[in-house]
Amino acid sequence: MPSIVFYFKVHQPERLKHYTVFDIGEEKNYFDDERNKYYLDRIVKKCYQPTLEILLDLVRKTEGKFKFTLGITGILLENLKKHHPYIIKLLQDLSKTGSVEFSGENYYHSLSSLYSLKEFKEQVLLHKKLIKNLFNFEPKVFANTELIYFDDLTKTVKDLGFEAILAEGVPWILEWRSPAFIYEDPQKNLKILLRHYKLSDDISFRFSARWWEEWPLTAEKYASWLNSFNGNGEVLNLFMDFETFGEHQWEETGIFDFLKSLPFEVFKYKDLEFALPSEVIKKYPVRGIFSSSKPITWADTERDLTAWLGNEMQQECLEILFSLEKEIPFFLKEVWRKLQTADHFYYMCTKWFSDGDVHKYFSPYETPYDAYLNFRNVLEDLKLRINQSNVKIHLRS
Repeated sequence: MPSIVFYFKVHQPERLKHYTVFDIGEEKNYFDDERNKYYLDRIVKKCYQPTLEILLDLVRKTEGKFKFTLGITGILLENLKKHHPYIIKLLQDLSKTGSVEFSGENYYHSLSSLYSLKEFKEQVLLHKKLIKNLFNFEPKVFANTELIYFDDLTKTVKDLGFEAILAEGVPWILEWRSPAFIYEDPQKNLKILLRHYKLSDDISFRFSARWWEEWPLTAEKYASWLNSFNGNGEVLNLFMDFETFGEHQWEETGIFDFLKSLPFEVFKYKDLEFALPSEVIKKYPVRGIFSSSKPITWADTERDLTAWLGNEMQQECLEILFSLEKEIPFFLKEVWRKLQTADHFYYMCTKWFSDGDVHKYFSPYETPYDAYLNFRNVLEDLKLRINQSNVKIHLRS
């Protein structure tokens, strides 16, 4: 009986305001509060509210048999509490059903796991505390920023109290093997659930693509694809951005109707079920070792870090940002952490072709170079404020 594991990544960044060289030393607020609220209001209306209401209705109509996992970043939860408390209430109602699991996440959706394990641990623990406070839930399964995974990270994640980690089912690592089984890292620290990228992307990217030979994708057709793994797979890990529903795939495409129908089409097959990550790691045995010494992600065709570290602009900004870790005063730490959000570096990506088009779609800047210059100006002001703070501390002492 294959188990279907839905994981939805829920994240919105705090975008920077237009920050010029003339603002350095003058303007202390780096974030565009007005634009960020505009984007949040839009995504709540188009995606979060309708999708969460549909999901709650599905859980109730199926008497809890429809299950899924939410990976919500801390910075988004902060802004939802502030501007859209009804969404928090919806999430709490879902949590009470027992059919929803919250994954451990990086609070600021940062790349700290690549630069500072100390900072990484603090951000993950902050997220665990927030999830416990809001939903009375203690995550046991971890999903890193953009599903970043590498073998050496598993010991740290285990020490933070997690039993499993989500990762991309990279085909050239798996080779002949299937992502539809549970694996573990070489040191056997964590069980690993691998994203089935084709089945996931069929919904998140190709659903409305009229050039696709499988268009239109119906719930009936998709359920039959899932059932084809009966006898040839144990876990079908469908990981995607929550914004797939209503934002990336607009309501007019039929994506909401697809979601409403899918559980009932799945349940027509007696050997299919929905399950939570914490359930499947107990139900199924480990079938092999999944190993990657270099970081992998779920982004772009390369499945590597090039979306955030593929050019000198990105590398420079990240190196400068994390070099400030030991100097950052307490009153600037929250700002420094928000600047770590991976989206800022994604906007600087200079990739071309299809991946480049995806990057351009998500960016609020005209060009990657504009994103770089804006961020560098902010960094220069941050460095100036740190130096001024250290001078004051020195004078007082």
